[in-house]
Amino acid sequence: MQGNKNIMKRNIKLLMEYDGGRYDGWQRLGKKNSGTTIQGKIEEVLSKMTGETIELIGSGRTDAGVHARGQVANFHTDSDMKCWEMKYYLNRYLPQDIGILYVSDVPERFHSRLNAKSKRYIYRVATGDVPSVFDRHYTWYCFDRLDMGLMKEGADLMVGQHDFKGFSSVKKTNKSTVRTVSQIDIDVKEREIDLIFEGNGFLYNMVRIMAGTLVEIGTGDRESETVKEVFRTKNREKAGMTLPPQGLFLDEVFYE
Repeated sequence: MQGNKNIMKRNIKLLMEYDGGRYDGWQRLGKKNSGTTIQGKIEEVLSKMTGETIELIGSGRTDAGVHARGQVANFHTDSDMKCWEMKYYLNRYLPQDIGILYVSDVPERFHSRLNAKSKRYIYRVATGDVPSVFDRHYTWYCFDRLDMGLMKEGADLMVGQHDFKGFSSVKKTNKSTVRTVSQIDIDVKEREIDLIFEGNGFLYNMVRIMAGTLVEIGTGDRESETVKEVFRTKNREKAGMTLPPQGLFLDEVFYE
């Protein structure tokens, strides 16, 4: 579907959800893995739809196996297709584990990553006497009883502006590893505990390591005060385990 080349280039925003279970994460790293990443898969369909070479800009990367309920991305195009036509085309030709929830025209200067003010991630910890057969691809099951009071103590120590290098898998970097976590909530359900993290940015594996640290605090395997030690030393070995990817969801990206 070739667009009208005489119209001004448009900036299109996508809101999407996806099951990351069979993908190598969001980011396309060259042509080799374009079909095994979320970005690459959507770009393939967008390029066929518009007749152009489309580069999709995501609000941030999700790792292999991580899911999203509210990922945001944008792309530029000369196409004159209506937004509802784009949404229909994308959902018709994308795999069923990627869904486009909303398509809209946005100002030319809108950038899904640079304009994002904060993000919310949810890590789903399954509990109860028996692991759920049907939720096993979207939760991580904890066999041990968790103390919510201790976990809340640990979570409170994580909130604020800190150097989160010790809570990440980042190796050597020239970029700042200081981030602000504005809120951590613990939502207790019948057979599940949701760990909800909101902040202005997250480092590689940061949410999964923070969640793993809180779980170890909740089981009594570590003291809540070790959170301060991780911040002080910036040492990954001082923090808890990295929980598996299938329990993690990018829930929402916030803009002004």
